[in-house]
Amino acid sequence: MATDEMPNNIPNPKPSGSLLLRLVPMPADVNPNGDIFGGWIMSQMDVAGGILAGQRARSRAVTVSVETINFIRPVHVGDIVCIYGEVVRVGRSSMSIYLEVYVSPALPPPPGADESLLVASSAFTFVAIDDNGRPHPVDR
Repeated sequence: MATDEMPNNIPNPKPSGSLLLRLVPMPADVNPNGDIFGGWIMSQMDVAGGILAGQRARSRAVTVSVETINFIRPVHVGDIVCIYGEVVRVGRSSMSIYLEVYVSPALPPPPGADESLLVASSAFTFVAIDDNGRPHPVDR
């Protein structure tokens, strides 16, 4: 999308899950178009999901797969990036974690505008591992 606005027929949802990570992208994180690299956003999503997976597993957890990441809007230097997540499935040793990335502009939005906008979403799968790097069961 060329603008930061969603099409009129798509409402801006509210975040799902818990706030896991909050940060501000810097000039070193921009692509040649002046927007934040999608890879930077994916990396931050992986960090946030890893926090939740480690807490749920009560151990180390490693990323084993990432579903399609939906990039909805660009992110800019100075935006306040908030990553929310929730565990949506627990297997024997794996966990599927749904993540959403929202931004708030560095400057206050105009009156009546959404203060927080969804910019990306995806599901990451993590596996709980022991000190030897082997998968271990996750308590259900």
